[in-house]
Amino acid sequence: MRFRAPFLTIVALSGFVLMLSLAAKEPAVARPVSTAERRLRLFHTHTGERIDIVYRRGDAYLDDALAKLDHFLRDHRTGQELHYDPHLFDLLADLTAAAGKPDAEIAVVCGYRSPWSNEFLRARTAGVAKHSLHVQARAIDIRVPGVSTLDLRSAALSLHRGGVGYYPRSEFIHVDTGRITQWCFGCSEGLAH
Repeated sequence: MRFRAPFLTIVALSGFVLMLSLAAKEPAVARPVSTAERRLRLFHTHTGERIDIVYRRGDAYLDDALAKLDHFLRDHRTGQELHYDPHLFDLLADLTAAAGKPDAEIAVVCGYRSPWSNEFLRARTAGVAKHSLHVQARAIDIRVPGVSTLDLRSAALSLHRGGVGYYPRSEFIHVDTGRITQWCFGCSEGLAH
């Protein structure tokens, strides 16, 4: 009887090792690779430029397209560029879909802002954050023709991603890839949250 427990332990361990070796020999299950394209159509209100671009195929962002978007969203005052967070482009594509206009051309009010440009605006305009995510190329101010600013704000909030700022007097919204938050500049108390 003294030898029975160790013998059972050895048998149990050898069975477990056999199961592991059989599992390792099973063929890997191939996951389907998504080839769906993600596209953006943008119009820059300050430069008058337009871009219609596929920026992602499946899970892969397209480097050439990202570089073109970085240039398109450059600081229109200084010409400086910064590499944008590509998740912001996903947010924009999802936002137009949530607003019921998946193929809409988005009007860009403000893309990247250099530190100089941000300070320039802060000195002349209310509602410009000192540590704006525009300076990090993680934010954009937009309009979508055919969608009210209030409806666009509601669609952005429904995504539960990043910050959403609402500027009803200037008729644009701000979206970013920072923490989930919301604000309203110049709103009545009822729309502030």
